[in-house]
Amino acid sequence: MHRFNREEPRQSALAYMRGLIAPLQRKNGWTLAEEAGHAGPDRIHRLLNRIEWDAEEVLDDVRDYVVEHLADREAVLIVDDTGFLKKGVRSAGVQRQYSGTAGRTENCQIGVFLAYATSRGRTLIDRRLYLPTSWTDDWDRCRRAGIDDTVGFETKVAMAKAMVRRAIADKIPFGWVTADAAYGYSKGWRFELEQADVFHVMATTRHDTVVTRWSIDHPVHDLFPGLPRQKWKRRSCGEGAHGRRIFDWARIEVRPWHREDRRHWVLARRSVSRPEEISYYIAYCPAGTTLDELIRIAGSRWAVEECFQTAKQECGLDDYQVRRYPGWHRHMTLAMAAHACLTVLRARQLDTDKAETDPPSSSTSASPRYDG
Repeated sequence: MHRFNREEPRQSALAYMRGLIAPLQRKNGWTLAEEAGHAGPDRIHRLLNRIEWDAEEVLDDVRDYVVEHLADREAVLIVDDTGFLKKGVRSAGVQRQYSGTAGRTENCQIGVFLAYATSRGRTLIDRRLYLPTSWTDDWDRCRRAGIDDTVGFETKVAMAKAMVRRAIADKIPFGWVTADAAYGYSKGWRFELEQADVFHVMATTRHDTVVTRWSIDHPVHDLFPGLPRQKWKRRSCGEGAHGRRIFDWARIEVRPWHREDRRHWVLARRSVSRPEEISYYIAYCPAGTTLDELIRIAGSRWAVEECFQTAKQECGLDDYQVRRYPGWHRHMTLAMAAHACLTVLRARQLDTDKAETDPPSSSTSASPRYDG
């Protein structure tokens, strides 16, 4: 809490985070103030809207904390967005737009997030509020919502690129990047990751094309018909909301004539019960990467959904009453800090439980791959 110059905002921030993880049915200004013992919500509102403090600096501390306790050279960075249903037209970035959270078009805000997933835990480490052109083309509206004149329109993919670049610049250790097809379909982003030698498994659509020995624009869906049955492997890609997620998987190498120690693959994930339902992924990875490893990375995208669910249920990620752009980022940062704390506490407890049941080991962990 060294980012706050005075005692009042420091204590208010701590009280806010305690309230976010408290077992309250609703976590708004009044309930959080009551939980903190305040006479009213004024101190909470000042924290989010008026007191001077830099949410980006606090976010740096959250990332440092996550790296200190969860750093893993095989960690996966996961990009995804989530919707926050809103009433009215004054909340920054709000408009009728498609929300994957609701599964339909709603009046909502959309936040783009970056998750950090390891075998010991997963949590959110970056966030940005998406501003549609209905906002960025209306400077008066932006100013009323606290959006600086320097903030222009950015696509969600551009936000994703910026967050991963920031993770690399901040020397956050990780091994892979993954995202759903809304982001993975971007050839430009995949090329940027490849140029930086960042390994990735990105979901894409059946309409995507790749370079093969036969064509420079080969549709991915046209690669797998006629593939021998033995090339399909039935595998679980991890636990989901309804148990193990089991599919049939196959991969075909693409992008020939590339460097010897790297490979490009197209993965197909076929439903067991409905084999006509096939999803596709584009992978860039070391030459020795197995199909099982690529399946693990593809399946790890579920971790960000888990982050959204637990952060909303346990840390008040979607319980906020701020309309202004800075207030949104302040709330999200403090909610993410609370979620990171809970994630680290759970990882420590798992370590303790494991130490009590496992025999001593002489093995040492390797240094992270992306650690600068």
